[in-house]
Amino acid sequence: QVQMVESGGGLVQAGGSLRLSCTASGLTLGPYPVGWFRQAPGQEREFVASIKWSGGETYYSEFAKDRFTISRDIPKNVLFLEMNNLKPDDTATYYCAAAPEVPWHDPWYSNGHYFDYWGQGTQVTVSS
Repeated sequence: QVQMVESGGGLVQAGGSLRLSCTASGLTLGPYPVGWFRQAPGQEREFVASIKWSGGETYYSEFAKDRFTISRDIPKNVLFLEMNNLKPDDTATYYCAAAPEVPWHDPWYSNGHYFDYWGQGTQVTVSS
């Protein structure tokens, strides 16, 4: 059974940085997407970034590609999201998710509907 548990959220000033972690117990090595999504109050969930669990290829949303970095530690089964130059618009609950049943291919690696396993979320608040 796969369980995803996020940590590392918090309150940060605009321009600051945070590093989110997600421990993915039960996740086996394979060429499928594991990623980060976020949801702000009153808004729909949106894709942030994903990584091919074996192989390491990455894919970013437009707003994330210049400021965020997704990575993973395979032996420890941990997913990371390094976020720099944070803005108030980045305030949201951030979720990690895994999609072991889909290939690393557009549109699967960025569409949350294809991700089967989700964490409980970690809150990121960016003050201006």
